[in-house]
Amino acid sequence: MAIKLYYDLMSQPSRTLYILLKSLNCNLELKSVDLRKGEHYSEEFTKVNRMQRVPVIDHNGFVLSESVAIVKYLSRENIIPENLYPRESRLQARVEEFLEWHHVGLRLHCAMYFRVKYMDPILFGRKTDERQIASYERRMVSALEDFNSKWLGRGTPFIVGESVTVADLFAATELEQPRMAGYDPKEHFPVIATWAQKVREFFPHYDEAHVILNKVIAKQSKTSKL
Repeated sequence: MAIKLYYDLMSQPSRTLYILLKSLNCNLELKSVDLRKGEHYSEEFTKVNRMQRVPVIDHNGFVLSESVAIVKYLSRENIIPENLYPRESRLQARVEEFLEWHHVGLRLHCAMYFRVKYMDPILFGRKTDERQIASYERRMVSALEDFNSKWLGRGTPFIVGESVTVADLFAATELEQPRMAGYDPKEHFPVIATWAQKVREFFPHYDEAHVILNKVIAKQSKTSKL
């Protein structure tokens, strides 16, 4: 049976699983859930995930939410290959060390900057508070500095050594999000830029997963020039 993936490509963890599962050529059934239309609040989707969030998988009737839990499960089921999610104890621990740090160390700050600067004015019609935005930007930049020096600046091309793992994919998709709010980490951190390009080149469906995001950015660029 297929793995059903419920996702929205505007969601960073959704993009991670979309890219990962498509790259594995597994029996994948894609189920788009449009967050902007509120489809995650529908009765139909709530029956799938009571938390009303994406991503979610349904693997032979086993329904699981939360992206990191999903990746760990798929690894144990031998669906994710060992090169992307190591089974050797210490290498796996290094991947999981980053995934534990990622939620609060990187994702929180990138997501909050994106939300305050980009999403809140759209969702609530709020006028942007420049001081608040500047505060969130400082926190995000501090997190990026930590990521740049403490995870990438250790003499290896990827987060866990010499080869790409799921840790790199989680981080790379996360760092795309602030671009919609006008901040591209790659323009400010050369080490991040070099690493991100390698991750992008490794996964054949990376650009495909970011088509909508890139269209939003291109539209904003045209509007700002008018």
